[in-house]
Amino acid sequence: MRDRDCLRRFLFEQLPIRGQLVHIDAAWHALIEHREYPEAVRDVLGEAVAAALLLASTIKFDGVLSLQLQGPGPVHLLLAQCTEGFGVRGLARHRDGASASRIDELVGAGNLTVTLESEDRGRRYEGVVPIEGARLADSLQRYFENSEQLPTRLWLHADANGASGMLLQKLPGDARTASGEDAAIEDAWRRVQLIGETLTAEELGTLADSEILRRLFHEDDLRLFESAPVYFRCRCSRERVSGMLQGLGETETRALLVERGNVEVRCDFCNRAYVFDAVDVAGIFQGPSTGGGTSIH
Repeated sequence: MRDRDCLRRFLFEQLPIRGQLVHIDAAWHALIEHREYPEAVRDVLGEAVAAALLLASTIKFDGVLSLQLQGPGPVHLLLAQCTEGFGVRGLARHRDGASASRIDELVGAGNLTVTLESEDRGRRYEGVVPIEGARLADSLQRYFENSEQLPTRLWLHADANGASGMLLQKLPGDARTASGEDAAIEDAWRRVQLIGETLTAEELGTLADSEILRRLFHEDDLRLFESAPVYFRCRCSRERVSGMLQGLGETETRALLVERGNVEVRCDFCNRAYVFDAVDVAGIFQGPSTGGGTSIH
């Protein structure tokens, strides 16, 4: 039985190569429980969430990592977000006909964007690559090749039951490494990638981490670290929604209040409804600023 709702790091003891394995179960069900996505959309969203977790596990940051797919296809927006503590959320917006199995057909000739934003919004990094290939992993491979990061490979799988992924990453060698040793490391990196290609979606989705690594790399000396929990976390709040209404403006907000009797904003990520009556609206625009920034709804 596979590990559940966790991320585990592993290291090749004799090679400058590291890896991560992630499995999302209860967190995945919490993420999609209020949505009825077509199967193809659901699976790509699951792969994107698993990929966001794997990417987040390779860096140190104090905010949110976002992986976004956007294009003219049936899935015109897909967003997966992960905090530094491995809290995840995600959503997809699609039109009718979102049934293609290839990601370049689902999203179309769009872009994959990876964004790192600090909690105080003071620092921001963004990398953009075109969507290409049949799988999300293909576009992510392009992202790593174009960015100045370490050589990296990902394997991803998602279905109605959960999402899983594996990442392998070649670490920088010592500047003093002899040319012969460097060639041996490159050979080992190619070998490890080829072995990774033999991992099936069923194995990734059903086997425990220890079994996966034993199945793939039984000839290598590996160190498997303790797992870190993965959980669903929506960052919406009444304060954030109040800030969004401030951004909308008093005239527009009061017009909604007159039309409907109250202002209801429902979070696209968790489906939670925030309701504001006349007193609440007056407090937003007459009281002290609530701040909180904006959010997608």
